[in-house]
Amino acid sequence: MNSEESSEDIGEQNNSASPISTPEGNNLKRGLLKRTPFSKMRKVHSNFKSPGQITKSSKVSPEEEVEELEKRSIQLDAEIAQLEMEGYNVEELDCHIDMLHEYNDIKDIGQSLLGRIAALRGTTVRDLYSHFGLELED
Repeated sequence: MNSEESSEDIGEQNNSASPISTPEGNNLKRGLLKRTPFSKMRKVHSNFKSPGQITKSSKVSPEEEVEELEKRSIQLDAEIAQLEMEGYNVEELDCHIDMLHEYNDIKDIGQSLLGRIAALRGTTVRDLYSHFGLELED
């Protein structure tokens, strides 16, 4: 493609080859086709702003940051002490977390198997739930 072609020439070429559907319609006089989707919620064609860039007004001194982290540490220690007074144990919590991970892994495998069975039988997973006596919330 010649770099001297205008965006209108490109739009005419695209219209002649196949119709293009965009959120704005087939009006390509605005310029080249944009690859970013149309969104009413936010400005999608704005300049990129890196999350790593910190403005001078939002900079916090290292001393202030350390102070905030120490306050948060004290707050978390107090919450841990309260939970331990209520009878919770860290080792027990770790055990429950491990059991939840195992449960989720088994559930994922079961869902995968139900999906494969449904595909082989030409039915839906919902139908298999009732066939195997499972609740949809399971």
